[in-house]
Amino acid sequence: MIDLFSDTQTRPTAGMRDAMARAEVGDEQSDSDPTTLALCARVADLLGQEAGVFMPSGTMCNLVAILVQTRPGDEIIVDDQSHIYNTEAAGSAAIGGISVAALKTRAGVYTPEAFEAAIRPPARTAPRSALVSIEQTTSFSGGSVWALPDMRRIRDIAHGKGLRAHIDGARLLNAVAATGIAAKDYAQGFDSAWIDLSKGLGCPVGAVLCGKQDFITEAWRWKYRLGGAMRQSGILAAAGLYALDHHLDQLARDNTHAALLRDRIAGAPGLAIEAGAAQSNILCFSVEPLGVTAAAFAKACLAHDIRVRAIGAHQIRATTHLEVDEAEVLRAAAVIRAEAERLSASAG
Repeated sequence: MIDLFSDTQTRPTAGMRDAMARAEVGDEQSDSDPTTLALCARVADLLGQEAGVFMPSGTMCNLVAILVQTRPGDEIIVDDQSHIYNTEAAGSAAIGGISVAALKTRAGVYTPEAFEAAIRPPARTAPRSALVSIEQTTSFSGGSVWALPDMRRIRDIAHGKGLRAHIDGARLLNAVAATGIAAKDYAQGFDSAWIDLSKGLGCPVGAVLCGKQDFITEAWRWKYRLGGAMRQSGILAAAGLYALDHHLDQLARDNTHAALLRDRIAGAPGLAIEAGAAQSNILCFSVEPLGVTAAAFAKACLAHDIRVRAIGAHQIRATTHLEVDEAEVLRAAAVIRAEAERLSASAG
C-alpha cells in the first residue's frame, strides 16, 4: 500500500520510538515533566512566542485558542475550506457559543480586503467580530502557502479593528520548507499560533500551542476543562523533540514529492489540476471531467494499492509524507494516470 490519504498516516520511526522509550518524565500537570517543558520551550522559541502548552491534538489547539480569545456570541472569521469550519465538529459553536463567518476562497486563501469587509461594524444586534484565523498551509483546498505580506496585513487589520489573530499552523513547517521563511517570521505579532507534530513531523500524537504567557495561562485552564491534561506526557513530547531534530529536512522532500506527483499526472485525460497546485506536500485535483465521483476514482486507485482521499463530489487529495519515497510517488502517479486514461476511454 502506498498511502497518500494524509500525512497523519505516518508512524513513529525506530529512532523516534527509541527516544520515546528513553524519555525523562514527570507529572505534566504539576509542571514537572522535563521533556514536555523542553518541547514547549523549543516550539515557543521556534515561533517567536513567549510560551507554549502541549496539547493532544491540533483540534484542541484551535478550540482552546478560540475559547481563550472570544466570549459566547462572538464571531470568528475563517476560510470556507478550513479545518476549523469543516472538520472540528463545530467545537467553537458547541462548546464556546461562537459563530463562524466562512469566507469563500479559492485554494483556501482569502484577501486582506475580503477579511476587512467581513468584520462587522459594532451593533447591539449583531455578533462581535473577535478573531481571525489563517490556516498555513491550507489543508482541504490543496496545501496553498499564504504570502507573508498578506498574513501581516490581515494581522494588522485585525488588531486595528480590535480582533485577535490566530494561525492554524498544522503544516506551518511545510510552508517554511517551501519558502525558506522562518516560522517565527510567519508568527510574528500573531496572538496565538501552533504547530502539529503528528503530520509531516511523523509523531504519533500531539501539537504545541503558543502565545504570550497570560494567553498560555488561560489556555491551560481550558486544557483542564476539556480533559486534555496529561501526566507523564514526556513520552509523547520526546517524539516531538526527536522530530524537530531529525525530520525537518524531510518536509522539503515531501514538498518536492508532491510537485513530482503533480508533474507526472499533468495532462492525463479527465484530471483537472489548477495552476499553482502542490505548493507544499498536498496535491488536489478534480476528476469531474471524467464523469465519475471522487469516491469512485479513489476506489479504483485503491484496487492497485494506491490510497488517495476523496473530498466532496469530485475532488481528490494526495498528501506526501516521510513514509512515501520517490519511487513510490512515481508508482502512484503511474496508477493515477492509468486509471484516468481507462475511465476516460470508457466514457468515450
